[in-house]
Amino acid sequence: MQFVTQSNEGPVAKITIARPELHNAFNEVVIAELTEAFVRAGQDDSVRVVVLASEGKSFCAGADIHWMKRMVDYSFEQNVADANEMANMLRAIRECPKPVIARVHGAAIGGGVGLVAACDIAVATESALFCLSEVKLGILPAVISPYVLEKIGRGHLQRYALTAERFVAAEAKRIGLVSDVSADESALDGWITRIVGIMSKNGPEALRHCKRVLTEMARFDWDAAQELTTREIAERRVSVEGQEGLKAFLEKRDPEWVRRTK
Repeated sequence: MQFVTQSNEGPVAKITIARPELHNAFNEVVIAELTEAFVRAGQDDSVRVVVLASEGKSFCAGADIHWMKRMVDYSFEQNVADANEMANMLRAIRECPKPVIARVHGAAIGGGVGLVAACDIAVATESALFCLSEVKLGILPAVISPYVLEKIGRGHLQRYALTAERFVAAEAKRIGLVSDVSADESALDGWITRIVGIMSKNGPEALRHCKRVLTEMARFDWDAAQELTTREIAERRVSVEGQEGLKAFLEKRDPEWVRRTK
C-alpha cells in the first residue's frame, strides 16, 4: 500500500495513515487503502482489536487539497461515485466486526472527524483539535454526518457543522465524540494498551456479535430491536463460546480464550 500501513502485534492490528507531510489528508488512494485494510483486519481471525492511528503531527486534516482540486471538475455522477467510495470507507470502519479504537492526536478536520466518529471508541490527547470545517468551503459534512450524528447527537452536530468552530479534546469528550482524553501521546498509548487488555479477556465471538447488534439496532424500530436482541442473546447463550464463558464464570476460572492468550 502507498499511504496506509498495517502492523499486527499479538491480537491488535494497527492501521496507520502514513502521509505526515500532508497531515494525513485523504484522497481516493487513501480511501481505497483504508477500506481494504479494515476489510482485511475484519476477516483476520487472529485480530481481536483494531487501532486506527496516523503518523506525524496530525490525525487527519480531511480532504487532500489536490484531490479537492480534481473534484471541482467532476460531473455530478463522478461526485456521487466519489462520495460513495468515502461512504464505503466509513462503513468498513463502523461495520468492521472487530472493535475499533481511534488514536487521535493533533488535528482532526472535516473528514478526519468522520473517521473518529466511525470508530467504536476514540481517545485523544489534550492538545487535539477538531473541526467540521466544510461550510467554510461552501460545502457540507454530508457523507460523514450520519456517523458524527450517531456519536454527538443533533444539537451538537448542528452547532459545529453550522459554525465550523474548532473545539478542543475536552469538548470532544463532553459531547461524546471521544471516549477519553490523555495528557500526551505516551499516555494515549498507555490508555489504548489498558483498554485492549480489558477487551482481550472478552469472548471474541461475543464481541463480534455485540458490535453487530449495536450497529444494527439503530436501523430498527423497538419491536424489531427486541426481536434482534432477544434472538442474539439466546443464540450466544447456547453457543460453544457462550457456554464456556458462562461455565467459567460460575466455576470462578478464566475462560478458554483468556487462557490461550497467556
